[in-house]
Amino acid sequence: MNNLKDVHNINDRSKVAIVTGASRGIGAATARRLCEEGIVYAIGLCCKNSRNELLELAEELRALDVKVFTYYGDISDYKFCEEMISDLYRETGRIDILINNAAISYVGLLMDMTPSDWQESVGVNLNSVFNTCKLVVPHMLNKGGQIINVSSVWGLCGASMEVCYSATKGAVNTFTKALAKELALSKISVNAIAFGAVDTEMNAHLSAEEKSELEDSIAIGRMATVTEAADTIIGLLNMPGYLTGEVIKVDGGWI
Repeated sequence: MNNLKDVHNINDRSKVAIVTGASRGIGAATARRLCEEGIVYAIGLCCKNSRNELLELAEELRALDVKVFTYYGDISDYKFCEEMISDLYRETGRIDILINNAAISYVGLLMDMTPSDWQESVGVNLNSVFNTCKLVVPHMLNKGGQIINVSSVWGLCGASMEVCYSATKGAVNTFTKALAKELALSKISVNAIAFGAVDTEMNAHLSAEEKSELEDSIAIGRMATVTEAADTIIGLLNMPGYLTGEVIKVDGGWI
């Protein structure tokens, strides 16, 4: 039997990764680190709305001698995910790392949320994780792999005005724990990172005063940068395969 730690020897540039929600923020920063660190020789990037940003990122990464495949579509659509993952596997012959990063947040009272708002958030934040995991796992079964789901502290404790986002991230956390148990003997690790406040466009709705108040409530005194978030993801990829089924809170001492 292979040592589980060998499965996570990620610095041999023989890996293929998928990053969802990759056009900006945590997704783009993570894709950069995967390529800059020589972890992957090929990477699949997907997004729905920011095609130009994704194309610019792809060109940047190709300059690092990495094969980059870009996909544009609705990550909550199973058919789109099926076509994306089938194409990437056909082009590379393997998929080793899945970073589920795509997410949207509805900020407002639950009573003002429409059923379509709810379904859209559930689709992007939760159904997408089912889609990608179900489709990627068969390609990892014979050799192991790593799945990291980008989650939120709101999935641990809930947030007023973000009921649906909190619910979906709570579900992602439990999904992570359950799937990790299911796949443990297949040498596939499944973990989640529950980030606190990260300085991304998702928090762009905050006024300067609101942002200042938020940062005052964080023990470390500021929001995380996307680079710090990406560094955390890369650090988790470097952990031994024995680490699985964890939801790791990274919030600067906030919650």
